Amino acid sequence: MNELNRAVRTTVLTLLACFTVAAPAQSALEVVEEQVVVSTPDGSAEAALAFPSADGKWPSVLLWPDIAGLRTLYRTIAHRLAAEGFVVLVPNSFYRSVRPSDEPINARDPEVRARLTQYRNEATDEGIARDTTAYVAFLDAHRRSDASKKVAAVGYDLGASYAFRAAAALPERIGAVASIYGLAVATPRPNSPHLLVPQTKAAYYVALARDDAAREPEDIIELRRVIADAGLSGTVEVRDADHGWADPAGRTYDPVEAERAFQAILTLLKANLN
Repeated sequence: MNELNRAVRTTVLTLLACFTVAAPAQSALEVVEEQVVVSTPDGSAEAALAFPSADGKWPSVLLWPDIAGLRTLYRTIAHRLAAEGFVVLVPNSFYRSVRPSDEPINARDPEVRARLTQYRNEATDEGIARDTTAYVAFLDAHRRSDASKKVAAVGYDLGASYAFRAAAALPERIGAVASIYGLAVATPRPNSPHLLVPQTKAAYYVALARDDAAREPEDIIELRRVIADAGLSGTVEVRDADHGWADPAGRTYDPVEAERAFQAILTLLKANLN
């Protein structure tokens, strides 16, 4: 992957596709976008930050990208959320290993997949918990953030597992978790993210992809069970699209389901960040 100064580059096709689904008819608020660096116990994490330009204080959102990392897609989602009245931070989840880039990658290529898995392993479960504390502290200190309100953790693909871990790392601060076609959220392993739900105090929205649900049909049952047993509110459902449906550059892209997922996230945030 390339250095940070190449992160703004992307193909015209991807930009047009992202803009087509992501831009609302008219943003409620003007948005400021910044590239920032957040200090963590393990180093310095590059991140995208989006927030309303208008005077005022707004609830915060920690948006975890998929396994391919921080790129235009997630900056666009952050922009949309900010236009609805949120301060949104999108970190480079793999800052320990690589700089962010918009250069297309094929996550299905075995060599690429192995490299991404290495980045994921280098982050570690404990590292994600430490990162969460640093990111939320950064958000709380921002001039447009309302630190008196709960924070949301939103994740797509691998980022969904990080959203679950974030809620357990800061149960008093994370008030909402959204998981969109989560990767490795509910597994048989003893460190499975879904096992952390009883340690959280969040409301949940979990959208499973139909191909993931067909391959692991017990996941929906298990996710519903752990949320209910914890006495938390939550929706767990299977969407009529395959894994990766929100990525315009992917072969499974579904603009209708991408928009439905965004609206479900927005509903969750507006109901629970108080």
